[in-house]
Amino acid sequence: MSDVEAIHALVQKRNQLKTEIAKIIVGQDDVIDQIVLSIFSGGHALLVGVPGLAKTLMVNTLAQALGLDFKRIQFTPDLMPSDILGSEILDENRHFKFIKGPIFSNIILADEINRTPPKTQAALLEAMQERAVTIAGHNYKLDLPYFVLATQNPIEQEGTYPLPEAQLDRFMFAIKLDYPSFLEEVQVVKNTTSDVKLGINSLFTAEEIIAYQHLIRRIPVADNVIEYAVTLVSKTRPNNPLSNDYVKNYLDWGAGPRASQNLIIAAKANAAFNGKFSPDIEDVKAVATGILRHRIIKNYKADAEGISEEMIIEKLL
Repeated sequence: MSDVEAIHALVQKRNQLKTEIAKIIVGQDDVIDQIVLSIFSGGHALLVGVPGLAKTLMVNTLAQALGLDFKRIQFTPDLMPSDILGSEILDENRHFKFIKGPIFSNIILADEINRTPPKTQAALLEAMQERAVTIAGHNYKLDLPYFVLATQNPIEQEGTYPLPEAQLDRFMFAIKLDYPSFLEEVQVVKNTTSDVKLGINSLFTAEEIIAYQHLIRRIPVADNVIEYAVTLVSKTRPNNPLSNDYVKNYLDWGAGPRASQNLIIAAKANAAFNGKFSPDIEDVKAVATGILRHRIIKNYKADAEGISEEMIIEKLL
């Protein structure tokens, strides 16, 4: 089919996807939208939320609806790189045989990534970036599409290993997961305390998702939209001539060029999901908070005055 027909098909498939997910997950539309944007843009996402908000169930449901393999890795302080990548063993014929670890799947839920030491974090982040792992000198390709959703628990920082800013930058989106509303929580309790099991239909194949990822990259973008995205990212840098006094007062560091790239790719995906053939400035604004949130570093003054990253981004749009 032509690219125009493919975008029309993608809009329909995306609406069907949301309907399938809504069978299991109540509410959380913004969170699901950003996760789906990240998958179809070929990026990864960091999900920040307190325990018990159905993060695992959400990703498992999404994986079923997308027709992809799913694995969950619970990160702990004693987890070693070989526990997630896999290792070589000596088989009964005295030959070395590689046993693949849980990282070999289409969708990975890296639960509480800040609970594991930097060595294991780095092993996961290398696989995310390279889409391959190297064990004992052999390079093993990961199956595409490949998406990592890492979670962080914001309320417990004792005994954790916070991700360095350079590694946070590898995640396309940082998504905040809040408590459900009263009515949503009532519906959650009704759904989860009954004996009814709902089936999820697979709507995509891996090949289709890869084709849609290439389609999104082929979408043309006007120069003024790219310039808007680059200007927006430049404004986050305190020493940049484009930044304002608000940024200079409350930020230590701004976002790098990867933020500009991700803004445009996510804006393309957002436009495609809404049936548009080219993104506009509104599409960039729609994805800006999730993409910039984890890439700007506040100073002590911002913390003391209760200024959040979202408030700073809002001033720049």
